Amino acid sequence: MSEKSEQRLSVQKTYKLYIGGKFPRSESGRVYEVTTKTSAAGAAGKGKWLANAPLSSRKDARDAVVAARKAFGGWAGATAYNRGQVLYRVAEMLEGRRDQFVREVAEAEGLSKSKAAAVVDAAIDRWVWYAGWTDKIAQVVGGANPVAGPYFNLSSPEPTGVVTVLAPQDSSFLGLVSVIAPVIATGNTAVVVASEKSPLPALSLGEVLATSDLPGGVVNILSGKASEMGPHLAAHQDVNAIDLTGATEGDLARDLEIAAADNLKRVLRPRAEDFAESPGTDRMTAFLETKTVWHPTGSLGASGSAY
Repeated sequence: MSEKSEQRLSVQKTYKLYIGGKFPRSESGRVYEVTTKTSAAGAAGKGKWLANAPLSSRKDARDAVVAARKAFGGWAGATAYNRGQVLYRVAEMLEGRRDQFVREVAEAEGLSKSKAAAVVDAAIDRWVWYAGWTDKIAQVVGGANPVAGPYFNLSSPEPTGVVTVLAPQDSSFLGLVSVIAPVIATGNTAVVVASEKSPLPALSLGEVLATSDLPGGVVNILSGKASEMGPHLAAHQDVNAIDLTGATEGDLARDLEIAAADNLKRVLRPRAEDFAESPGTDRMTAFLETKTVWHPTGSLGASGSAY
């Protein structure tokens, strides 16, 4: 009896948003085509179709802010050591799905397999690097201050709150990790707008975060147009800060900074960056507030006050 060979149909992946620890489609039902990156010579043509990504709406952005605010208290109140453990767990999970991300990064950024592998390895290492900083940043930026009087004066960093992050457009994974990890390492929660042209590594990262002990709502990932969601998020009264790294379209960065001024958001302006270089602490300190505590000494009593 001869065996009849049959061609197996491939199982296409359905990419979804990541909001509040769940994976909804856009409430609008809209999608847009994501294709491979074309070379400069073939830029006029279209790359190979990869997937239909959700085209997030303003309603999706509002839902993400609600989820981030709900998660903020628990995440900010967790010990720095615990946050470090969770970030390290993200690195562990990424290591286990390395091959998937190498393929997605290669397709998204037009890289060879070896170069994409180097990018993914650097992104995994970056999670580990920020995991190590969670219980050290307070010692670097906080401390005891000299005062002329019978007081102890101590400064302690605290997270700003809900941070909107416009991810880099041309660094779909290493740049993405480089802007998300410092925000959550310091106790903030994030609403992330992925690269419009290369959102798939970001949407797959949501699947990793969901299985890495990170509480739902700490990171929320949207795909679509920064020009559509950005103005709404910049003006949102429950967003405390905004990272404009990915606001590279026309005057978008300027317009969003003006909108953010309405409720005095912290704003991190876009700048030329090579995400392959070793990071510093500036992205962590950008979204920290400083609490100063005065405590009397000597005969003034044991009560103190904080400002």
